[in-house]
Amino acid sequence: MIFLTRRATFSASHYYWNDAWPAEKNEEVFGRCANRNGHGHNYTLEVTVAGEPDPVTGFVVDLKWLKDVIEREVLAAYDHRHLNLEVPEFAASKLIPTTENIAIAAWRRLEPVVTAAAEADSSRARLSRVRVYETPEIFAEYRGGL
Repeated sequence: MIFLTRRATFSASHYYWNDAWPAEKNEEVFGRCANRNGHGHNYTLEVTVAGEPDPVTGFVVDLKWLKDVIEREVLAAYDHRHLNLEVPEFAASKLIPTTENIAIAAWRRLEPVVTAAAEADSSRARLSRVRVYETPEIFAEYRGGL
Protein backbone atom coordinates (compact mmCIF):
# COMPACT_ATOMS: atom_id res chain seq x y z
CA MET A 1 0.00 0.00 0.00
CA ILE A 2 1.35 3.40 -1.03
CA PHE A 3 0.16 6.68 0.47
CA LEU A 4 0.58 9.59 -1.93
CA THR A 5 0.05 13.15 -0.72
CA ARG A 6 -0.52 16.33 -2.68
CA ARG A 7 -0.22 19.69 -0.93
CA ALA A 8 -1.98 22.95 -1.87
CA THR A 9 -2.47 26.30 -0.20
CA PHE A 10 -5.35 28.71 0.05
CA SER A 11 -6.10 31.93 1.88
CA ALA A 12 -9.43 32.47 3.59
CA SER A 13 -11.02 34.37 6.42
CA HIS A 14 -13.44 33.17 9.06
CA TYR A 15 -14.74 33.73 12.54
CA TYR A 16 -16.07 31.44 15.26
CA TRP A 17 -19.63 32.05 16.37
CA ASN A 18 -22.46 29.91 17.67
CA ASP A 19 -25.84 31.58 16.97
CA ALA A 20 -27.45 29.63 19.83
CA TRP A 21 -25.26 31.46 22.35
CA PRO A 22 -25.35 35.08 23.50
CA ALA A 23 -22.46 37.32 22.45
CA GLU A 24 -20.88 37.06 25.89
CA LYS A 25 -20.61 33.28 25.70
CA ASN A 26 -19.20 33.41 22.16
CA GLU A 27 -16.57 35.88 23.31
CA GLU A 28 -15.80 33.78 26.39
CA VAL A 29 -15.40 30.53 24.43
CA PHE A 30 -13.89 31.79 21.17
CA GLY A 31 -12.01 34.90 22.37
CA ARG A 32 -10.63 37.08 19.59
CA CYS A 33 -11.81 34.52 17.02
CA ALA A 34 -15.40 35.62 17.76
CA ASN A 35 -14.84 38.96 16.02
CA ARG A 36 -17.65 38.99 13.45
CA ASN A 37 -15.43 40.87 10.98
CA GLY A 38 -13.30 37.76 10.80
CA HIS A 39 -9.61 37.15 10.49
CA GLY A 40 -7.57 35.32 7.87
CA HIS A 41 -5.17 32.44 7.51
CA ASN A 42 -2.94 31.04 4.82
CA TYR A 43 -4.07 27.42 5.01
CA THR A 44 -2.19 24.38 3.77
CA LEU A 45 -4.28 21.47 2.53
CA GLU A 46 -2.81 17.99 2.23
CA VAL A 47 -4.76 15.32 0.38
CA THR A 48 -3.55 11.73 0.66
CA VAL A 49 -4.69 8.87 -1.54
CA ALA A 50 -3.82 5.25 -0.90
CA GLY A 51 -3.48 2.29 -3.21
CA GLU A 52 -1.17 0.08 -5.17
CA PRO A 53 0.86 1.57 -8.00
CA ASP A 54 -0.40 0.80 -11.48
CA PRO A 55 1.93 -1.82 -13.02
CA VAL A 56 2.14 0.13 -16.29
CA THR A 57 2.45 3.75 -15.11
CA GLY A 58 3.75 3.28 -11.58
CA PHE A 59 1.14 5.78 -10.35
CA VAL A 60 -1.34 5.37 -7.55
CA VAL A 61 -3.13 8.29 -9.21
CA ASP A 62 -1.96 10.80 -11.77
CA LEU A 63 -0.71 13.80 -9.78
CA LYS A 64 -1.91 16.29 -12.40
CA TRP A 65 -5.41 14.82 -12.13
CA LEU A 66 -5.26 15.02 -8.32
CA LYS A 67 -4.07 18.64 -8.50
CA ASP A 68 -6.97 19.51 -10.81
CA VAL A 69 -9.49 17.80 -8.50
CA ILE A 70 -8.19 19.68 -5.46
CA GLU A 71 -8.31 22.96 -7.37
CA ARG A 72 -11.82 22.41 -8.70
CA GLU A 73 -13.45 20.87 -5.62
CA VAL A 74 -11.79 22.75 -2.77
CA LEU A 75 -9.59 25.68 -3.75
CA ALA A 76 -12.08 27.23 -6.16
CA ALA A 77 -14.64 27.29 -3.35
CA TYR A 78 -12.39 28.30 -0.41
CA ASP A 79 -9.50 30.41 -1.72
CA HIS A 80 -9.86 34.13 -1.02
CA ARG A 81 -13.30 33.61 0.50
CA HIS A 82 -14.88 34.45 3.81
CA LEU A 83 -15.79 30.92 4.84
CA ASN A 84 -18.71 31.92 7.10
CA LEU A 85 -20.32 34.06 4.41
CA GLU A 86 -19.39 32.60 1.04
CA VAL A 87 -18.86 28.84 1.35
CA PRO A 88 -22.15 26.90 1.32
CA GLU A 89 -21.25 24.21 3.84
CA PHE A 90 -20.51 26.90 6.43
CA ALA A 91 -22.80 29.78 5.41
CA ALA A 92 -25.99 27.79 4.86
CA SER A 93 -25.68 25.48 7.85
CA LYS A 94 -24.02 27.88 10.28
CA LEU A 95 -21.32 25.22 10.74
CA ILE A 96 -18.41 26.92 12.49
CA PRO A 97 -15.39 26.88 10.13
CA THR A 98 -12.87 25.48 12.58
CA THR A 99 -9.83 23.72 11.22
CA GLU A 100 -11.53 20.45 12.13
CA ASN A 101 -14.70 21.30 10.20
CA ILE A 102 -12.73 22.58 7.20
CA ALA A 103 -10.92 19.21 7.01
CA ILE A 104 -14.22 17.31 7.13
CA ALA A 105 -15.83 19.62 4.54
CA ALA A 106 -12.85 19.24 2.18
CA TRP A 107 -13.08 15.44 2.54
CA ARG A 108 -16.77 15.54 1.66
CA ARG A 109 -15.99 17.54 -1.48
CA LEU A 110 -13.13 15.26 -2.56
CA GLU A 111 -14.22 11.74 -1.60
CA PRO A 112 -17.02 11.27 -4.16
CA VAL A 113 -14.75 12.42 -7.00
CA VAL A 114 -11.85 10.18 -6.00
CA THR A 115 -14.16 7.21 -5.47
CA ALA A 116 -15.92 7.73 -8.82
CA ALA A 117 -12.59 7.93 -10.64
CA ALA A 118 -11.34 4.76 -8.95
CA GLU A 119 -14.49 2.90 -9.94
CA ALA A 120 -14.39 4.22 -13.51
CA ASP A 121 -10.86 3.01 -14.24
CA SER A 122 -10.73 0.00 -11.90
CA SER A 123 -8.12 1.75 -9.80
CA ARG A 124 -7.77 0.70 -6.23
CA ALA A 125 -6.86 4.22 -5.11
CA ARG A 126 -9.02 5.72 -2.39
CA LEU A 127 -9.01 8.90 -0.40
CA SER A 128 -7.08 8.18 2.78
CA ARG A 129 -6.60 11.47 4.60
CA VAL A 130 -7.27 15.19 4.43
CA ARG A 131 -5.12 17.40 6.60
CA VAL A 132 -5.64 21.15 6.96
CA TYR A 133 -3.03 23.38 8.56
CA GLU A 134 -4.36 26.64 9.96
CA THR A 135 -0.84 27.61 11.01
CA PRO A 136 2.42 25.66 10.84
CA GLU A 137 1.76 24.54 14.42
CA ILE A 138 -1.97 23.70 14.19
CA PHE A 139 -3.59 21.16 11.91
CA ALA A 140 -6.59 18.87 11.80
CA GLU A 141 -6.64 15.52 10.05
CA TYR A 142 -9.71 13.66 8.84
CA ARG A 143 -9.77 10.07 7.60
CA GLY A 144 -13.49 9.64 6.95
CA GLY A 145 -16.07 7.91 9.01
CA LEU A 146 -18.26 10.66 10.42
